[in-house]
Amino acid sequence: MSARKSLGTEKAAKKPAARPSASPSAQLDSFLDKYSPEIAAQARAALRKMSARLPGAVELVYDNYNALAIGFSPTERTSDAIFSIALYPRWVSLFFLLNGARLRDPEGLLAGSGNMVRHIVLETPALLDSPAVQDLIAQALKLSPKNIDPAQPRRLIIKSVSAKQRPRRPRGK
Repeated sequence: MSARKSLGTEKAAKKPAARPSASPSAQLDSFLDKYSPEIAAQARAALRKMSARLPGAVELVYDNYNALAIGFSPTERTSDAIFSIALYPRWVSLFFLLNGARLRDPEGLLAGSGNMVRHIVLETPALLDSPAVQDLIAQALKLSPKNIDPAQPRRLIIKSVSAKQRPRRPRGK
């Protein structure tokens, strides 16, 4: 084995994001704990609300370079995810992934200008309970080509963990 390959293997082994033997829930908790207590608490509340609203959804976790994202999907396929909760150092957002650009949004809550995805910055997790956001969620579910089966047991799957990540807390915190 070359020295270069050996070095790469050592680097990967030195810094695991979470213990591979840890349960997916424990791994997600460790990812959330990288954020400030305020952002982590907001995200945990938002995730509880989305899990309750979407029984049977497969929750797909991506601890990426820019953000921690937890998708809600009818299947294990990322491309089927309908929503995601994404954490950034200063805020938590709800993303409408498949048909965000097609949603009727009379309140003007949705941000973004892409062909598909829109998002809402959740100033508070309680925003998820508002009639306007509940309507957007219902529209997105109706437009989804695949339905979430509420009889399916909850599954939490860690899909990827980036070795390099931006800081998870704002500077000075």
